Amino acid sequence: MKPLPEEGTGTRLGMVRKAIDARLAAAGIKESAQEARRLLLAVGGESAALPWLDPDAHLSADQTTWLEAACRRREGREPLPHILGEWGFWSLDLKVSKDVLTPRPQSEHLVQCALDALPGGASRVLDLGTGSGAIVLALLSEWPQAEAVAVDISAKALNIARSNARSLDLDNRVRFVEGGWDAALDLAPFDLVVSNPPYIARDEIATLAPEVRDFEPALALDGGKDGLDAYCAIVPLLPRYLSPKGDFALEIGAAQGEAVTALADAHKALSATGLVRDYGSRDRVVTGRHC
Repeated sequence: MKPLPEEGTGTRLGMVRKAIDARLAAAGIKESAQEARRLLLAVGGESAALPWLDPDAHLSADQTTWLEAACRRREGREPLPHILGEWGFWSLDLKVSKDVLTPRPQSEHLVQCALDALPGGASRVLDLGTGSGAIVLALLSEWPQAEAVAVDISAKALNIARSNARSLDLDNRVRFVEGGWDAALDLAPFDLVVSNPPYIARDEIATLAPEVRDFEPALALDGGKDGLDAYCAIVPLLPRYLSPKGDFALEIGAAQGEAVTALADAHKALSATGLVRDYGSRDRVVTGRHC
């Protein structure tokens, strides 16, 4: 593992960027060049926008030390969002940590499905398994009249979600509840229920990328033997959570569309209305309504 150039021997940004890129690529990270640039942005701060465009600029000793530590962590396959402490989702910058699932671009399909289902907006939204708060906070940012309840079984995850709500000035419109899938029943009804629950089949977790397998919270990944445990618990609760004609949108794993749709349609009070696939043509969101 070749260390970054030391101060006085070539700490020009161009050389450092190339050194980080090479080390991350050797560690098996496919987007090494992009990640090297993200690390340079992080060490430079807001005042150093696009620092790699000035390859002759020099890093301070403190900046070089931080980059060396960050590079070592990433070589160990710790996720880049954990190293940076924040990640973008929708139009938001969110705090993240090892206690929450890093928001994925695929989950933006869930947000869009909710917006499409209720073009006039929702008054009351429930987010089950909120994690970092990414989905519910994205919806509140789009619907200024809406209020929400966000549930998670993890107190540590809720602390992250509360912090994100405060930083976005949305904390006065969302109530956080610690507990299981039924923890907000006494706060019903809701116009919309959204959820991105754990949906990875337990035996598949060992096959995931090390960034996910070794660093993401197991609570946010493990969907039981077939990956459907959370849906088997959530779907029967939807008629009790939703107002008449209320909508739901559930993020799902690849190829789970048929099974989750069948779970919804098995309840006479529910009707599945759509199956949305992501840009890779994988099942991504099941939508439906309280009949």
